[in-house]
Parts: sequence; C-alpha cells; structure tokens
Amino acid sequence: MTYTHRVLKELKSPRWYLWGLAGLLVGGIIHIIIVLSVPAQVPFNLFDKVGQFGPDREFHILPPVLPRTEPLADLDPTMRHAICRYHLDQGPVLMRTGIASPFWSIALFNREGQTIYSLNDRTADRGEISMLVITREQLAILRENPPAELEEMIIIETEELEGFALVRAFVPGAAYEPRVMEGLAQAECTSRISSI
Repeated sequence: MTYTHRVLKELKSPRWYLWGLAGLLVGGIIHIIIVLSVPAQVPFNLFDKVGQFGPDREFHILPPVLPRTEPLADLDPTMRHAICRYHLDQGPVLMRTGIASPFWSIALFNREGQTIYSLNDRTADRGEISMLVITREQLAILRENPPAELEEMIIIETEELEGFALVRAFVPGAAYEPRVMEGLAQAECTSRISSI
C-alpha cells in the first residue's frame, strides 16, 4: 500500500469527519457571537442623533429628504418631517398636532429607535391629536387632581424615560407644501399642562 493510499484511507475514517464537524460547529458559534455582539459595540444611537436637531421638548422641522443627504435613515422623500426629543424624568410630555395634509402620522420611539406607539390623522378628532406621554407614577399623581383637558387626550403610558416623537406629513404636490410646513411649525411638544 502506497503512502497516498494510506493517507486517503485515514482521511475516510469517522474520526476526521468528527473533527471537521466540530470545527464547523465551533466556527458557526464564533460567527453568531460576533454578529450578535456588533450592535452593542457601536457607539452611535438614534436618540443622540435626534438631539442634534435642537433643544428637547420642541418640534424641529427636518430638512427635505434628498438622495445622499437624508437627515435620518429611512425617511420617505414624499413626506415632510418634524422631530421632538424628550426625557420623561423631567416630567410628562404633551404633544398636539394637526396638519392640512391628505395623510399625516405621529410615532413615538424609544432611545434605540424602536416604535413605542403610532397613530395617524384617521384617529384624530377634527383632524387634531392631543396626546400625553407619561410614566405610571406621573399619571397616578396627575389623576389626583386632573386637568379638564385630560379627558380629551390620548394617554400613552410608558416606562421608557427617554424617547422622541416623529411627525410625518404627506406632500402630494408643491401646492400642499406651505400648508404642511405651517402645520409642522405649529406642532407642540411641551410639558405645559395644568396640574402637573
């Protein structure tokens, strides 16, 4: 038996198959661990990026979405956007908006950019929405002496202390642009509510 035949016979033994399978298994585990740990190692978070648009607790109109110059990722170029960052440890946040557009929506996101709550103009009474973002403890205090307007507000109770709201308004043509921009400029993001 030649040396080549001996090596080939040895390679066909089950022992080598087990070593190969173990190597693939260890390589797969290492690959999965690395892929899952990458997001935790990235220093960027969306909450900090949103803070670059201006002070907290007020809506800031974002620049138009153009190719390669998006203010934030995944924004629709047919929409105009306004954004408001908040910290609930500084008290609840009252948001009011209503835009003369065929469609608009408001969504709340946590610090990581995951949606907490979303609604649109179809939900709005008379085309306007008034909603209060609040923690359970703040709501309990507020209900002891509730303001009159509390009954008409949408209450969003959350344990996420940091987040941001994004208002999107559809602009079907240039004629709608002034009305949409006026509506975005009038959107409120404040802590001013009686009894808080």
